[in-house]
Amino acid sequence: MNTEVILALYLFVLVAIFTPGPNNMMLLASGANFGVRRTLPHMAGITIGHAGMVVILGLGLTRLLDAFPSVFTALEIACLAYLLWLAWRIANAAPPDGAEGAGRPLTFVQAAGFQWVNPKAWAVALTAVTAYAPGEGIAAVLVTALVFLTVSVPSVSLWAGLGTGLRRWLGTGRRLRIFNRTMAVLLMLSTLPVLF
Repeated sequence: MNTEVILALYLFVLVAIFTPGPNNMMLLASGANFGVRRTLPHMAGITIGHAGMVVILGLGLTRLLDAFPSVFTALEIACLAYLLWLAWRIANAAPPDGAEGAGRPLTFVQAAGFQWVNPKAWAVALTAVTAYAPGEGIAAVLVTALVFLTVSVPSVSLWAGLGTGLRRWLGTGRRLRIFNRTMAVLLMLSTLPVLF
């Protein structure tokens, strides 16, 4: 990979990862509900899970998906079902009045696994692997994954931090319930451009 390709890849990944999508909506909600400290495993799961996805796709999974399109269709259905469940979970995350600590943020494993049913993660990873590292070998795939890692850390920090910044204003009552339901709807809406 030459310098121009790496710079173009960085620009693509910056725009793709910092813009709203399922990961960012979930981090915003998690930061608002649980704070950054409790959201750290979720943040790490996204960062490492998405970079791992890039490596696995770059090492040959894309060829398998091309050979068996029904597998990709099944993944799309699994994505939608899982996102519906997550949206329900977010919508119902607000604790009842006076109760603290209801619910819990996603774990590292849940967040890393979520990348495999996140339509935006798939679209971004597939685009990066096929447009910026096609046929260039394992070194190009690893550079692409490294770009994802370096861009993801500030992105997940920003989104979880924004949620935490909203935490005091939201409180634990009616505002938090409205916020969580809004985040659930936005999570579903954020997948529409990728799914269609």
